[in-house]
Amino acid sequence: MKFSVHQNSQQGARALNEDRLAYCYTRQSCLFMLADGMGGHPEGATAAQMALHTVGLRYQKMAKPLLRQVAPFLSGAVLHAHHHLVRYAADKGMLDTPRTTVVAAVIERNQLHAIHCGDSRLYLVRQGQLVLRTRDHSMRERQRDTPGGESASRNLLFSCLGSSSTPVFDTTGPLDLQQGDRLLLCSDGLWTSWGDTELAQRLSLGPLDVATDALVDEALRRSGARADNVSALAVEWETEDDFHPTRISTDHLEDGVFASTLDVNAAADADSAWDMDDDAIERTIAEINEAIRKTAARHKT
Repeated sequence: MKFSVHQNSQQGARALNEDRLAYCYTRQSCLFMLADGMGGHPEGATAAQMALHTVGLRYQKMAKPLLRQVAPFLSGAVLHAHHHLVRYAADKGMLDTPRTTVVAAVIERNQLHAIHCGDSRLYLVRQGQLVLRTRDHSMRERQRDTPGGESASRNLLFSCLGSSSTPVFDTTGPLDLQQGDRLLLCSDGLWTSWGDTELAQRLSLGPLDVATDALVDEALRRSGARADNVSALAVEWETEDDFHPTRISTDHLEDGVFASTLDVNAAADADSAWDMDDDAIERTIAEINEAIRKTAARHKT
């Protein structure tokens, strides 16, 4: 595989940066992740970091070098991260749980699979045109097509990781990718400053790192003193320029090698109390596959 990747996260006008972003890859698979810790609840940055560590650790264990089933992996990993946060709060005796949104994408065999919970987004752009944009789990998005729908606060989410109820999440894919396709994973601090069409056009202008940094910088400028944390992780698939500084080739990796911007080994001890053994992983995959099968059967009737 060959791809370019660039990430940029800025604190904005907030006291803390509670966004986290990371990517991991093997010879034949890559995972990109972004989480936005939620203000108004304790330890948002911790929630975001724990979510990425949990998903990253699952990926390291299961991508050998491909994931056997990508959609069940994503669903299981996100649910595992949610339960991890709930257990973390319970063990510390917290009155409220740390909470976070999350968006993640896996690319294998030239196909994109994605999952998201909350209002962190994924965009897929092809030759300046928007191909895909995830739909937020927010009251504003839910009410968009109804009279008065825009009156709902953009910050009012009905799903996130770490809440008292089981999170709602959506999966996307598989979608075939073409050379030059660009992906953007971003927090709401970025996308609220851009319309979908304008964002797609700007993401396509120039080298990936330049375009991504320009989106972040302009979002900060437009938001001014109200600027939220602004974070973006951008990917260009099958980058042609062999010498571009953001380009990665996995051709040199052995099948057993795993690369990551997360220190998942350091997270292993913290995760061990909630970690699943191989039998538990098999049961989780089987349960998710059965749920997918039942959903598909209902849609056919």
